[in-house]
Amino acid sequence: MIERYSRKELREIWLDRNRYNLWLKIEIAAAEAMEKYNIIPKGVVKKVKAKSKIDVEKILKIEGKVRHDVIAFLTTLIEKVGMEASYLHKGMTSSDVLDTCFNIQLRDSGLIILKDINILLKFIKKQAIKHKYTLCIGRSHGIHAEPTTFGLKLLTFYKEFSRNHKRLKTAIKEISTCAISGAVGTFANVDPRVEKYVANKLNLSVEPISTQIIPRDRHAYFFSVLGVIASSLERFAVEIRHLQRTEVSEVEEFFNKKQMGSSAMPHKKNPVLTENLTGLARLVRASVIPALENVALWHERDISHSSVERNIGPDATITLDFALNRLTNVVKSMKVNKDNMKKNLDLTKGIFFSQRVLLELTTRGIRRDKAYRLVQKCAIQSLEKNIPFYDSLLKDRTITDKIPVNILKKLFDFSYHTRKINVIFSRVLTKNE
Repeated sequence: MIERYSRKELREIWLDRNRYNLWLKIEIAAAEAMEKYNIIPKGVVKKVKAKSKIDVEKILKIEGKVRHDVIAFLTTLIEKVGMEASYLHKGMTSSDVLDTCFNIQLRDSGLIILKDINILLKFIKKQAIKHKYTLCIGRSHGIHAEPTTFGLKLLTFYKEFSRNHKRLKTAIKEISTCAISGAVGTFANVDPRVEKYVANKLNLSVEPISTQIIPRDRHAYFFSVLGVIASSLERFAVEIRHLQRTEVSEVEEFFNKKQMGSSAMPHKKNPVLTENLTGLARLVRASVIPALENVALWHERDISHSSVERNIGPDATITLDFALNRLTNVVKSMKVNKDNMKKNLDLTKGIFFSQRVLLELTTRGIRRDKAYRLVQKCAIQSLEKNIPFYDSLLKDRTITDKIPVNILKKLFDFSYHTRKINVIFSRVLTKNE
């Protein structure tokens, strides 16, 4: 991932140096187990720890000749440590190291992303409570529907990202496995106790059965969850982008004094951050299909998944980490224009009270289909003639004969639409939230 869209903490997980250091940890942990069970001579681990040193350039140079990264890595260890390093990797296969390492990298990346979601949730919750009763128009199909509050809008995102947090925790658990089972996973040349030791040492679970590689359904699930989180992120970003449109102008991204919106038009304040988030979400989701296609490998293994994972592992996690942090900054600093929310509520002169009138008519003996047509006619007149919906209703004798004027007027009450908000907030923001 390019540096523009990456943060240091997560980026470092995927650096070559960290990867080789993880390989060394795995090899040392396996060697410790082998010493413990008298499979290799005592003292190997002590010497490897004392003399081993990761030389990234040397490993890559040797790999360029031998065309095998793990052999290149082990060769440099033998050069640094001496013959004792030849006892490393005994009975193991390359995938034991590569897959266990990859899962550690995904786990560590996932834990950072979990923290990102926690921080985002904190700021969504704060804004949702602040705007609990900030009235705005709800829209379906992009058309004015009925009143809601901006707090409720935000609360939907709070709950959605709470679900994402739960999903990711499950995905991290799913991916946190270790395989040290040797060629085709039969333990023919490596003791299963070694695998258990390595798993405990690295805070992983033992892979119950591997085929030389860790089954890729685990990885497909992990990347699918990242894709779902990215889609939630985009839904939030798209909502803010729509609300910032000139014709709506209810919410906008923070715009600092020195910021410039357009090279040509000085008046522009564009929603560049949330537009950027939409693009980044596409990149994260782009990893999902390749991860799913990696599940079906030939027989016990092939390496068609390898090149895919070398790309999607760092790219998807680094991008999502960056995007979540960007969204958090948007949420905590966004400008909420209450006056424009009220202006937009008044734009259609009360036609969003149409359902209340419809329901009132049905309680007074008019069939629903007839009541619907009566109210619809008045609503269309209100829109076409640009007159208040209430005035349009007053002109219909069928309606006023059924609903007294004093009752009709009470139907145009905004508090009717906010009276259950506490119920919703209490359902979402439980004590544990």
